[in-house]
Amino acid sequence: MTERSTAGLGTPWPAPAKLNLMLRVVGRRPNGYHELQTVFQFIDRCDRLWFDVRDDGRVRRLTSVSGVPEAEDLTVRAARALQEATGCGLGVDIRCEKMLPMGGGLGGGSSDAATTLVALNQLWGTELDEDALSEIALPLGADVPVFVRGRAAWAEGVGERLSPVELPQPWYLVLAPPCSVSTRDVFCHPELTRDSVCIKLEDFLSGNAVNDCLPVVRRGYPPVEAALAWLDHWGGGRLTGTGACVFAVFDDRERALDVSRQAPAHLQAFVARGLNRSPLLDRLDQEVASSSLVADS
Repeated sequence: MTERSTAGLGTPWPAPAKLNLMLRVVGRRPNGYHELQTVFQFIDRCDRLWFDVRDDGRVRRLTSVSGVPEAEDLTVRAARALQEATGCGLGVDIRCEKMLPMGGGLGGGSSDAATTLVALNQLWGTELDEDALSEIALPLGADVPVFVRGRAAWAEGVGERLSPVELPQPWYLVLAPPCSVSTRDVFCHPELTRDSVCIKLEDFLSGNAVNDCLPVVRRGYPPVEAALAWLDHWGGGRLTGTGACVFAVFDDRERALDVSRQAPAHLQAFVARGLNRSPLLDRLDQEVASSSLVADS
């Protein structure tokens, strides 16, 4: 990412990371997509985005992403999808400050897309409801709707059938190994378990937190295996999504920070709080309130 000054652009819009606290692959559809059961929870580690509305309909990305052409950037695709769905003639300049690693299983690109949809729906005045935005979101990626809705969720289907859940909000130590895991490669791997028995939310809450992608990722990505082995010294680690990021759960922030300071130097380590409500919804509430004050003045 090539950073540019964001001074004077106003309050940014957050695009939070997520963790998959459990991931079961319970089947495969004829079109190749996998049937899943998973649990999403947000954390307070976020990318930050700024949106400058244009009158000419152009959508421009003003911060580059290594290896991602502008036309393929999910923020650009999200903005254009919203234009197409609503007929909106406005455009936007998009600036993004990346804090979330690519290919880490934290959902950074999907979250950036969702933030773009939610922010522009407000800034452009297109006034779509949450269900309509989620329909636009799904073709952009199976994880995008959960970021649009902004609530921790039990998910089924390809991850699009969401049921809000209230979960404990612990502290997480997240490690980002120096590698990127291809979700496509993991789901195409011949050794991936694809017939796990379906469970219920109560089973997960009772401790059934298996990630079916873990064995494939451990064997195929030695840096992930090494990070998990290190976390085993502190009570065990878990894989989020298809990785590469791994995490451990702590009740106490100071304890999580203490362990993070001992992480090997080659691992990016950070501590974040689990959240059942996305900070994106709080930012949207601020924007709505601000717009109402302007309208009433």
